[in-house]
Amino acid sequence: MTTYDVINPATEGVVESVRLAGVEETDLAIDRASSALPAWRAMAPADRGRLLRRFAEAVDTNLEELARLEVANAGHTIGNARWEAGNVRDVLHYYSAAPERLIGQQIPVSGGINVTFQEPLGVVGVIVPWNFPMPILGWALGPALAGGNTVVLKPAEMTPLTAIRIGELALEAGIPEGVFTVLPGKGSVVGQRFVTHPAVRKVVFTGSTEVGKQIMAGCADQVKRVTLELGGKSANVVFADADLELAAASAPDGVFDNAGQDCCARSRILVQKSAYDRFMGLLEPAVSSVAVGDPGDEATDMGPLISSQHREKVASYVTGDAPVAFRGTAPEGAGFWFAPTVLAPTSPDHPSLVEEIFGPVVSVVPFEDEADAIRIANHSEYGLSGSIWTRDVGRAIRVSRAVEAGNLSVNSHASVRYSTPFGGYKQSGLGRELGPDAVASFTETKNVFIATEE
Repeated sequence: MTTYDVINPATEGVVESVRLAGVEETDLAIDRASSALPAWRAMAPADRGRLLRRFAEAVDTNLEELARLEVANAGHTIGNARWEAGNVRDVLHYYSAAPERLIGQQIPVSGGINVTFQEPLGVVGVIVPWNFPMPILGWALGPALAGGNTVVLKPAEMTPLTAIRIGELALEAGIPEGVFTVLPGKGSVVGQRFVTHPAVRKVVFTGSTEVGKQIMAGCADQVKRVTLELGGKSANVVFADADLELAAASAPDGVFDNAGQDCCARSRILVQKSAYDRFMGLLEPAVSSVAVGDPGDEATDMGPLISSQHREKVASYVTGDAPVAFRGTAPEGAGFWFAPTVLAPTSPDHPSLVEEIFGPVVSVVPFEDEADAIRIANHSEYGLSGSIWTRDVGRAIRVSRAVEAGNLSVNSHASVRYSTPFGGYKQSGLGRELGPDAVASFTETKNVFIATEE
């Protein structure tokens, strides 16, 4: 039996030991999902929607338990963890309306009637990352189940506890056995079996671009569908006409939320030259005020990094010769702490401006004008998210259209709403999650022609 010790990143203590599935157990889970598929897809749409609402209500009833579990499981602040559990609830509620709205089309043709149907793909394998275990679980699970598919989900080895509990709540809410299975295990075992097993008709993966490419290549062998949400290096573009006080005050939230372990993190701040000094003067106290500490404390703004190994990776960007402008503070002693850090690199190809750090480190660079801002923002292999700060509505629209990213906010750092599509350009991913059209990515379109002429 292979087990994994789940470590509390704030204390370095063992929270729980979790059994990891092997290939045989993965195959059995996929077989059970295949066996559960006919009844689930044949269930009356209203009944499927009703079960999803019950599932959402079960999550809501146990929201505080899930939040506290995530504090220990992943080091998320209690405020964030409550929002994340609430997001699972809200996504399930949102997609509970979808089964009765999977309408096809009647297309005018000669000689008969032509209609289309949206039918489930089958078994869906979902691979969830460690940085947002609950929300990303829900983003795939909600539309997949609503579309009549069954789901086998692999949580990240480091953060499986909330997924396991949500799987239990699904059964308590009446979701039939085999329709949703949580299977902790290694990506090289469980995740790889999703790629190679012929009964799995789609793989949903959130994680690194490197692994996403491997999954995409593996799925090509069976022409298997994929949705990929990968890396990011998002730009926070601040023009001189913006509300600089608000832009500077909100910048830490845009990059240091979840200790910067967010593919949407605005880890590049681009500031127009004429406002650069003023902005930096406002940013320093905002960074200094970020409260880093016990994630279970209501007053904490930022918790620890996920692991010692990850902390070493983040620290490699802040070596002795790094262009540090200023830093916040972080606890010492047990826990994988890292202080919020602001860099002011001079080279456009400095690693902190090009590579995804995935930690509380942000680089600030000046730009000349609108064209220069767009050029720098697009100087990345990623294109997931970003922000634009300006009072000029015309400029906001022009820059939004010119920046190569899938999710942009003007005078805001919001990236995700369950009612709007989410996904990236370039090497930030493939496909879109959330929003009204997400269920379509879990269905096949069947066309049927009925002859009416004798």
